[in-house]
This record gives sequence, structure tokens and C-alpha cells, in this order.
Amino acid sequence: MGRLYVCPLSKVAQVVAETGAERVVSLLGPAFAPPRLERLAPGRHLALGLSDITEAREGHVLAGADHIETLIAFIRAWDRARPLVVHCYAGVSRSPAAAYIAACALTSARESDIAQNLRRLSPSATPNPHFIALADSILSRQGRMVAAIESIGRGADCFEGDVFFMDMQ
Repeated sequence: MGRLYVCPLSKVAQVVAETGAERVVSLLGPAFAPPRLERLAPGRHLALGLSDITEAREGHVLAGADHIETLIAFIRAWDRARPLVVHCYAGVSRSPAAAYIAACALTSARESDIAQNLRRLSPSATPNPHFIALADSILSRQGRMVAAIESIGRGADCFEGDVFFMDMQ
């Protein structure tokens, strides 16, 4: 069983150190450089420069299917022996979306059960709906991922999300 941690940028180095994570996904906008995490082996840190937006805007990077396919491939290559950490700037939208996508890609649980578990684990999570829609299509979920995330609604307002983890069984 693998444990996937979700956190904001301000906590990523601490979470990686405390958990012994061997893989990290950074989802940061084009203005931010991914954190330097020297303890990770080469190829174990995926940095996707993506803005937290749902439609194209000048000066921002809208996620495309290629980004989400890269994310899914990186997550599927995880052997789950050691933790994986996913982070974005605030730990509220992009990284919870990636965690939800990971759970849908790696487990046999129903999309709605995964979404309800996400809400229980993170009251502030508001997964980026564009990421979810792209993944729903790539994973051939016929709208179930989108509907499940819509069903949990917007998360509680916060400046930064709390660190949480999901077990991938």
C-alpha cells in the first residue's frame, strides 16, 4: 500500500523529509520554480508548470491533456514502497486534484467514494475542475469523476491547505 501526501509549497521540504518520500509532483505556475529536493533520485521529481485556472488566460499555463497524461504516467510508475508527495502553491486546488486523479488511476474504488474521502481528509480541498475533466476523459470515466468532484462542492476558505494523506490500496 502506498501513501500519497498532499501539501502546500511551504511544507513540501518538511513533508518529504518527515515521510521519506521517494517521489514528488510539483504543480506550480510559471512564475514559481519547483523546490530543490536533493535527496530525490533523478527522475523522481515531476515538475509541471501549470496555472490554477480553468480556461486560457494570457500569462498563464492552462493544463492540457499532455500534462495530465504525464502526471498519470508518473503516478502509475510509482511502486508504492515509499510515500509520494504532491504539492502546489497553496495545497488547495491543483494538488488535491492530482491526488484525486491518482486515486482514480491506481485504485478500484468508485469515483464518488474517492471524492467523499477527499472531502473528509481535506475540508478545504477544491480540486481544479479542468484537471478533473481532462483526467475523466483520459481515464474513460464517462463523466463520473467530474460528477463526483462537483458533488463535494467547494472547500472551506483558507489561506493554505493542511497537509493530508491518502492511502492507495
